[in-house]
Amino acid sequence: MSSVTPDDPAAPRPLRRDAERNRALILAAAREVFAAQGLDAGFDEVARVAGVGVGTVYRRFPERGDLVEALFQEEVDAVVARAQEAAADPDPWHGLAGFLRWGAEAQAADRGLAQVLAAAGHGHERVAQGRDRLAPAVDALVRHAQEAGVLRPDVGGLDLGLAVAMIGRVGGPERAELRERFTALVLDGLCVRRDAPTPLPPVLPTEEDMAQVFEPVRRPR
Repeated sequence: MSSVTPDDPAAPRPLRRDAERNRALILAAAREVFAAQGLDAGFDEVARVAGVGVGTVYRRFPERGDLVEALFQEEVDAVVARAQEAAADPDPWHGLAGFLRWGAEAQAADRGLAQVLAAAGHGHERVAQGRDRLAPAVDALVRHAQEAGVLRPDVGGLDLGLAVAMIGRVGGPERAELRERFTALVLDGLCVRRDAPTPLPPVLPTEEDMAQVFEPVRRPR
């Protein structure tokens, strides 16, 4: 017979461990679901993947923004850090092209991250602060390349951000070669001069690729 009594301070500990386990399960499930479906995915789907009741999800994360912030704060900070690192690259074109490629692949792999980066209203203060730091970091990257004379002087930070977002919507996670095709086209358009067009990967887009790019983006419930 157990010696633990209702007044024993050790009694609540299993419940706290269970709550923390459920939180970890929910976060892992939400990361999987949001990456594949975007932030409009329902909490019922998150609960199903996590193997918990939907009420448990709402108890741990009463608002969608709470869950978004728990998942994406570090990811947004990582994007900012990557932009800052690219701006400090001693080869400005290498830094800019590398950031564009990396950003497009990161957004292709995670639709939720793409939505968090693209629109305000996802997450709370800490995610918003990270997102607010991204624009100056990308602007610095653009200036660095322009001052070196390798990037067109009429390009702005939002041009680069839109290019990353658009390429990231091409083809889904498994179609990196197709995204590289469009990355080469965009980079040729961004550079000041090019002796000859960059050779493109031989893969061609399909009608399915086109449909995916223009798939309606729904606001999260």
